[in-house]
Amino acid sequence: MPEQWKDTVRGLWRRGRPAAVLLGRWLVAAVVIGGLCGGIGTAFHLAVDEATRLRGQTPWLLYLLPLAGLAIVQIYKATGTEGLGTNDVIDAVQDGKPVALLLLPAIFLSTVLTHLTGGSAGREGAALQMGGDIGWQTGRLLHLSDHGCRTATLCGMAAFFTALFGTPLAATLFAMMVVNVGLVFYAAFLPALGASLVAYSITQLLGVAPTRYAVTMPGWAPGLALRTLALGLACALVTQLFCRVLRLAHSWLERALPNPWLRVLAGGAAVVALTWLCGSTRYNGAGTDVIALAVEQGQAQPLDFLWKILFTALTLGAGYKGGEVVPSFFVGATFGCVAAPLLGLPAGFGAALGLAAVFCGATNCLVPSIVLAVELFGAPGLLYYAIVCGVSYTLSGYSGLYSHQHFLTDKLGTEYRSEIHPHHPAGFGDHPPL
Repeated sequence: MPEQWKDTVRGLWRRGRPAAVLLGRWLVAAVVIGGLCGGIGTAFHLAVDEATRLRGQTPWLLYLLPLAGLAIVQIYKATGTEGLGTNDVIDAVQDGKPVALLLLPAIFLSTVLTHLTGGSAGREGAALQMGGDIGWQTGRLLHLSDHGCRTATLCGMAAFFTALFGTPLAATLFAMMVVNVGLVFYAAFLPALGASLVAYSITQLLGVAPTRYAVTMPGWAPGLALRTLALGLACALVTQLFCRVLRLAHSWLERALPNPWLRVLAGGAAVVALTWLCGSTRYNGAGTDVIALAVEQGQAQPLDFLWKILFTALTLGAGYKGGEVVPSFFVGATFGCVAAPLLGLPAGFGAALGLAAVFCGATNCLVPSIVLAVELFGAPGLLYYAIVCGVSYTLSGYSGLYSHQHFLTDKLGTEYRSEIHPHHPAGFGDHPPL
């Protein structure tokens, strides 16, 4: 080999070795984080499913909801995690704040108790918190830098989300984009995707089926596109209602009942009373059966989405644990199912569009919502998903599910929003997360 070629090879090796070492390190981290999230996520998924099954077979468990609330308050006091939630995981990514190790068992047990006794909540809030906790602790264990720990937190969020829903690409993009709206650090993509795929593989090996819905998507037609746009506008309004009611219920209950013990007792009793008033348990728990009915069979009651908003606001505002994403699925699917026929759209098709649109508006994650719809419902409706999510994202405002989320760009304007973060206008400070 000529000497000049040897010099070229040596130069490439010297420049490529640091990148190869860094990539190898992140692959190790992704395997560890994905493995832990896949295993614990599977256990959590099965525990919530078993709790839901037991509640269905034993209706009187609903009356234990206030007592379960007391147990949840005690769990958080005993673990020193009072007041901690998804916003604190977001803070860990934005500012490098540590995540409490005991948050993982606290949110695991509390979410299972909420579902066992009929609280209206989802699972993804717990997923983001447990996944973020696993990612942060793994980053510290592997002696990653401050920004490396932040990226590891993103990896954990993506992997645990995947373990519950079986949507690895949407989960990866969601974790990357939910923290700072308008800013994406693509260096986190490969580690987060790797962790998600590891978690997804583990859940598949352990027999957990991914969430999928069978829905017929019509072919492209300009008329349908305009009707989809109108549905997106309506979903944006519903999203604003959903998010505002959740926030108002939380703030009002905290002011009216500052004692967490009394607050959780009153909230639990209110949910029990509402269940009696409705004469149905369709709004208790996550409501995945109602979602499937709306999407796959085009069946929903006209006030389903309003009742679910009220049940979820009382449950989470009182201090019960879970998440808001599955309730947003419920609200969007049932509203879309009812509203779509009024616009000349098939009910099941409208339910799928409504689910994606309300999730998009509530989380302020445009691209992840479109990808999520593809993974849940299939690719044929891609253009319709894009329209309905685009409209909902643009018109749903800035009051999403996560109050610590930063908006670095306007939804309608073309300017950066430099005032969003009080300390670091760019979200991560002076450096990227890696």
